[in-house]
Amino acid sequence: MTDSRSDRFVRSHLKTRHLVLLVELGRHGSIAHAAQAANLTQPGASKLLGELEHALGVQLFERLSRGVAPTWYGKVLIRRAGAALAEMDAAHQEVMELLSGLRGRVGVGTVLAPATGLVPQAITLLKSRHARVHVAVSMSTSKALVERLRGGELDLVIGRILDTAAADELNFEPLTDEPHRLIVRADHPLAGRDDLQLEELMAQCWILPPAGSILRDRLTALFLSRGLEQPAETVETPDLPVVASLLLNSDMIVALPEDAVQPYLAAGLMTALPFDLGVSMDSFGIVTRKRHQLSPGADAMLQALRDAAASMYPHYRRPD
Repeated sequence: MTDSRSDRFVRSHLKTRHLVLLVELGRHGSIAHAAQAANLTQPGASKLLGELEHALGVQLFERLSRGVAPTWYGKVLIRRAGAALAEMDAAHQEVMELLSGLRGRVGVGTVLAPATGLVPQAITLLKSRHARVHVAVSMSTSKALVERLRGGELDLVIGRILDTAAADELNFEPLTDEPHRLIVRADHPLAGRDDLQLEELMAQCWILPPAGSILRDRLTALFLSRGLEQPAETVETPDLPVVASLLLNSDMIVALPEDAVQPYLAAGLMTALPFDLGVSMDSFGIVTRKRHQLSPGADAMLQALRDAAASMYPHYRRPD
């Protein structure tokens, strides 16, 4: 198959139903279930899939005994199809916004630290300027959020770009790094001591992030570099309300950026132990898609994030 043949198919014959089918196949792993979700018959779905594979000259899905699984080519098409459909939805939303004044929906993803400071302040700014813009906030890991951004599910992410293969598709505005401190309740037995050693701290019950997270890996590396085993007593959770409740009602300790628990610190309910943990995360920043025009509402959210960041982070420099 020549490139011109593929180009002609994409420009002349690729329909929205092809894109919908690809997304549903990726979601369900079954032609029958994908057909039902896409309002197609199963023979019709099989025919559309055959047209795509014939035109592109590659196998998009492996036929298995109990469904289908995307090949590498299929995974690329599924992601691009999802982004294309999201773009069409965004275009419709943008037209409606222009017709009725600035409104609509903005999807924002954030990692932990900015979720408690930067993002709420930016939303407050946005609402003071454009009250009718609806903001949906998701909190997760950078990897998960960036994948949702690439797929068109989110407009903006405040996090990190960890997948170098995706870097060419993304813009990144660095905001700040996250030095982590050991946080405990204000009347913790170790609070105020200036002679703490890591070996003594290891005897405490630690609240740890899930295995495989960047912070967990860096804490593990810290323990190993000191010739220490992992803490004997641990609780594993990424959920900040759960972390806060555990800290306030026990002698547990956790490594967090102070921004994440600033309201508790300001209220005198928690304190940071006077111990230099020596652990920080890579800079987080505002992540957007290259060659993608933000809707007016999403652009207003971006400006609010930049304004909030300028007031919170001394080293942040707005793009020209």
